[in-house]
Amino acid sequence: MRLLVYVIPLLCVIVAGIGVVRAFTADDSEQKPPAPQDITADSTNDEPADDNSPADSPDTPADDSSADTPGDTDELQESGESEDASKPEDEEAEFTLADLDNPKGFDERPTKNGIVLENKQIDLNGLDTSCLDWGQGGDLDEYNRPAGCMQYQEKYGMYNAWFIKDEPEKKVIYLTMDEGYEYGCSDRILDTLKEKNVHVVFFVTKPYAEDNPELVQRMIDEGHEVGNHSVTHPAAGLPSQDIETQTYEINENHRYIKEQFGYDMHLFRYPAGKFSQQSIALINNLNYKSVFWSFAYLDYDVENQPDPAESLQKTIDKLHPGAIYLLHAESETNTQILGDFIDQARAQGYEFKVFQ
Repeated sequence: MRLLVYVIPLLCVIVAGIGVVRAFTADDSEQKPPAPQDITADSTNDEPADDNSPADSPDTPADDSSADTPGDTDELQESGESEDASKPEDEEAEFTLADLDNPKGFDERPTKNGIVLENKQIDLNGLDTSCLDWGQGGDLDEYNRPAGCMQYQEKYGMYNAWFIKDEPEKKVIYLTMDEGYEYGCSDRILDTLKEKNVHVVFFVTKPYAEDNPELVQRMIDEGHEVGNHSVTHPAAGLPSQDIETQTYEINENHRYIKEQFGYDMHLFRYPAGKFSQQSIALINNLNYKSVFWSFAYLDYDVENQPDPAESLQKTIDKLHPGAIYLLHAESETNTQILGDFIDQARAQGYEFKVFQ
């Protein structure tokens, strides 16, 4: 009995001690911080919210519904991050050789009334006014494309200027015709194009349109693009004029074609191929694309026309993907060889599309 008197209190003390230890242990575990992986997950979820906080976007109205649907908010934020991450690629793509205004491709027929562009405006201050004479040069790459075209496209593509279409996997040709004055060839050229079902861009001056309204109307009616070739076709080039005069050269011709034919031009061809960095930015600001060429030859001298057989061979030898061909419509040689050129190019797997 005496032994029990001492053992029982001792057991009680032991049991009580164990309970106290357990209580302290449970308390301690409740106060411990979350595991490292939980902290990382919380931080990741908070980053998009910080990027889209009202402080960072004062003009963005708050969306009360986002508080009730955290899962949807996270998805939207992740989508926003993805879009932000792709922006540099989108901006870069805008200034390369991708289709800027026609994502479906350049094979779409132009509308009967033309196309209206709204180009991103460029600050003209500080841009180089030095006059450059464009010519495609003789150095070719592995696709038979003039290397100079690729270099200039990379340099000036950001100004909505086109020297070539970079489509090595597509055997496509874009035909363009310059119309400074009529020499009795345009009707026959139009007949050939209609027969071959090929559409081209005719770049016309204002005097040409004034003197040949029936031809301009036929171009429009038969599905061709009509482009702006200035009012006076200055021999010294557009950069020889001040900004106001250059603006007049484009806007006045645009106004006349719009009033007389109900047609909006959006493609511009530089007289004599002479341009400057400033002038090419100005053309962009007037909501035009500047269209140069990746093939041209001495076909414009009506008193000294090249041999048709030699010219046809030259046009075929220079075939390349994404080619922009410049032919002068006052050329009797071009008039004679046009149908054969189209047939032979198609025989080599090329197709003709209208540049837009």
